[in-house]
Amino acid sequence: MNESRKTPAAPAKIDPAGDRPLVRAAQRGDGAAFRALVEKYQRRVYQLAVSMLKDPDEAMDIVQETFVRVHRYLPSFKGDSSFFTWTYRIAANLCLDASRKKGRGERVEIMDEVDADIEAHMDPPSAAFAGPQKAALNEELKEKIDEALQGLSENHRAILLLRELDGLSYEELAKVLGIRKGTVMSRLFHARLKMQRKLREYLGEDMKDEEEPEEGEEDRR
Repeated sequence: MNESRKTPAAPAKIDPAGDRPLVRAAQRGDGAAFRALVEKYQRRVYQLAVSMLKDPDEAMDIVQETFVRVHRYLPSFKGDSSFFTWTYRIAANLCLDASRKKGRGERVEIMDEVDADIEAHMDPPSAAFAGPQKAALNEELKEKIDEALQGLSENHRAILLLRELDGLSYEELAKVLGIRKGTVMSRLFHARLKMQRKLREYLGEDMKDEEEPEEGEEDRR
């Protein structure tokens, strides 16, 4: 594959139904169909990579490697998940691997509490950022948000970006990250809580007197 290294254009709307004919054609060796899929989703992959790695050149490498792997494994893609979800899982894993190799962030702390207990505490997307961002939308705060994100573990940062910026559902997050839905809810809850604490610390606000649920060990697959 010989895609350009210029920053990808604005992301297209996710359209699983519209992707199917392109995927089938690409699986039959239609180069134009494969290029259409790359052009449709390369910007979303780039945004994920640059958000996680904070390096545009490294993000472009992730984009390139993602679609190299997509092209390599496309013949075996059976469509159990959408093409977008499958591609995003490849990209997310590459980002996590790159981040771990550079030793970014704190040690991974993954949890697996009772699903019902965690779901009861869940907020809608963007709740982790709502209060602090509305308090002072300025360059300094944006820098602090970026610093706070980079201070999270790789897994916490990934799930927060995928949920808050890309709006993936719990089911999509489970498929992209290769974890159970209960782990998605648990991990996202703690990622949001850690993010809120880091931002409120900067703004000089005190967190409510509520204890953070204890984190447990992730079920590894």
